[in-house]
Amino acid sequence: MVVWITGPSAVGKTAVGERLWRLWKERAPNVVLVDGDAMRQIFGTGSDPAAFAPAGRRANAERIVEICRWLDAQGVHVVCCILAIFDDILERNRGLFSGYLEVRLSAPHGVLAARDPKGLYRKALAGEMANVVGIDIPYALRSTPDLSFDTAGAASADEIARSIIEALSRS
Repeated sequence: MVVWITGPSAVGKTAVGERLWRLWKERAPNVVLVDGDAMRQIFGTGSDPAAFAPAGRRANAERIVEICRWLDAQGVHVVCCILAIFDDILERNRGLFSGYLEVRLSAPHGVLAARDPKGLYRKALAGEMANVVGIDIPYALRSTPDLSFDTAGAASADEIARSIIEALSRS
């Protein structure tokens, strides 16, 4: 089973994913967390500006899909946190894994810009950085996720993770 957590930068993907991973591990010890930023570091593309252009983002997403597929084939459950901008990859995911739950996190741009732990939105708006999703790369997915959460609301990352666990127990 792969839980694919998507959303723009600063929406809380990693926070929700880490909490989900911990909760799920209490029930099934064979759960791993695959985080997009961590994968960029592992593959040495975290500081390469070309890796953040659309072609680089697609290559990163394809690598992460293959890692998740490899883990899933071995019976390992995966919590994957990734800024997914390609509808075709999300659609293909539905047929690749033994089980798949797509979770979309969202928040208004003002909330994302205020959180912005990496300073991405600030730098992009100041013209200091290119290839920022939601600024000069569109974030307009057409796919329909299985679950959606607005992280600007009252629900905490822990509450969202618990809701995902409940959905997993029903599937």
